Amino acid sequence: MIRKKVLVTGGAGFVGSHLCDRLLKEGNEVVCLDNYFTGQKQNIVHLLNNPYFELIRHDVTMPFFIEVDEIYNLACPASPVHYQYNAIKTIKTSVMGAVNMLGLAKRIRARILQASTSEVYGDPQVHPQVETYWGHVNPIGDRACYDEGKRAAETLFVNYHKQNNVKIKIVRIFNTYGPRMHPNDGRVVSNFIVQALQNKDITVYGDGQQTRSFQYVDDLVEGMIRLMASREDFTGPVNIGNPNEFTILELAEKVIKLTGSKSKIVRMPLPANDPMQRRPDITLAKKELDWQPGIQLNEGLMKTIDYFRSVI
Repeated sequence: MIRKKVLVTGGAGFVGSHLCDRLLKEGNEVVCLDNYFTGQKQNIVHLLNNPYFELIRHDVTMPFFIEVDEIYNLACPASPVHYQYNAIKTIKTSVMGAVNMLGLAKRIRARILQASTSEVYGDPQVHPQVETYWGHVNPIGDRACYDEGKRAAETLFVNYHKQNNVKIKIVRIFNTYGPRMHPNDGRVVSNFIVQALQNKDITVYGDGQQTRSFQYVDDLVEGMIRLMASREDFTGPVNIGNPNEFTILELAEKVIKLTGSKSKIVRMPLPANDPMQRRPDITLAKKELDWQPGIQLNEGLMKTIDYFRSVI
């Protein structure tokens, strides 16, 4: 087995730390880059004694030089609370981070994967969402710093590939949950679980009939690794998500039941530009990567609830 050297930007984050775990388990050498804006050292502290793991504090908006075989570019706050906290920083992370990492990949001839998002589809008018759909995004809305930053990053990736033959992969990630989510990140799964474990009211926005498709983090990591290893002429973008769709109200009721909570559901007004429906079409991932999610909502929620019980 050849040991690859892999750079993971945003490696101390929720998804990044799980990816680092998996890459090390497969016998690779991993360099984790993070500025701790939303990443947390506790997510990777268990790896610090591994001789094949290296942690570097760095912001991807600044150039970075290293010799590696592969780059996973995950650096960017991914929850509305965090990415709206400093909107300019968010779009700079997506755009300048992509420029810097693509420049690095070009120089060292590394294969590079961009973690894009289902947010590029905005509030979709096509359901479920296929990769050929261009999206329905408000470029000046509250969420635009993230949506448009990721859309611009995809554009940069495609053009570096066409103009400079950089070996690129683009993954569009749909709602992901699991252990190591930030308890205060404002995402619906972590919100509901934290509220339920503390027997607080569970806040549902609008009528709760808006839908999401939730994938467990291990399924996402598997999809990303398969995409990175896929044939060179398959660049993506490819949807990685769980096509089982649930209303937000169903999720709230499930969490209350699984935690045995005394929480009550309360309604709040719907935030601006919040998508009403979100569900991936994963035909392409099945065909090209032989990938589909293996962990369904109940099983994944139980693992996530156990994690939050240990940290709250």
